Amino acid sequence: MKIDRLERSKHVDRRVLVFLEDGSLLKVTEQELLDFGLRAGDDLDSETLERLKNAASGSDAKARAAAMIGRRAMSRRDLERKLAEKGASQTEARYAAEWLEAIGALNDAEYAALLVRHSADLGYGPGHYRDELFRHGIHRDLWEEAMDAAPDPVELIEAYLRDRFRKGLPDERERRRAADALARRGFGWSDIKAGLAEWTELSVEDSGRL
Repeated sequence: MKIDRLERSKHVDRRVLVFLEDGSLLKVTEQELLDFGLRAGDDLDSETLERLKNAASGSDAKARAAAMIGRRAMSRRDLERKLAEKGASQTEARYAAEWLEAIGALNDAEYAALLVRHSADLGYGPGHYRDELFRHGIHRDLWEEAMDAAPDPVELIEAYLRDRFRKGLPDERERRRAADALARRGFGWSDIKAGLAEWTELSVEDSGRL
């Protein structure tokens, strides 16, 4: 297959466009251009062309992966899935993820901690943290450390109750509804009970000072 012409990409730095005589296009890096000694007019045999296509596909997957991580943090599992959706093979997606891990741009332990902090900031509890970590494919070995850095569930429950009942002390029916809402947010019943007791005690003390 003959190379019709070579052009530098106008949109991606250090990217070279290789136009082949059959009208197809390969996007290669400057390093691949040098490694393969590519020049306009070269006639590539089938083996060289296949190796070049594989190299170009791998480079494209790495570029896509870097762009995705640059836009927002994500887990390795989610990154590989998104790369596959964009047309990368399983091997290309895996290599791209490994490359990002090697340069420190992809770190599931840091992402796990980010997920937990974000969930806690929104007022959710440990059950929700576990659901999110599982949903994003975080390995269970990383769960404990990420969750250890979360705020005390009882403190989060107190904050929720202060906001929910800022107009005054609730009756028993309202307390039960609040407890059910906290359970749906991922808090365990022992923490809910402790949080309700602590909040009630503080609220009564505050009322007595008025």
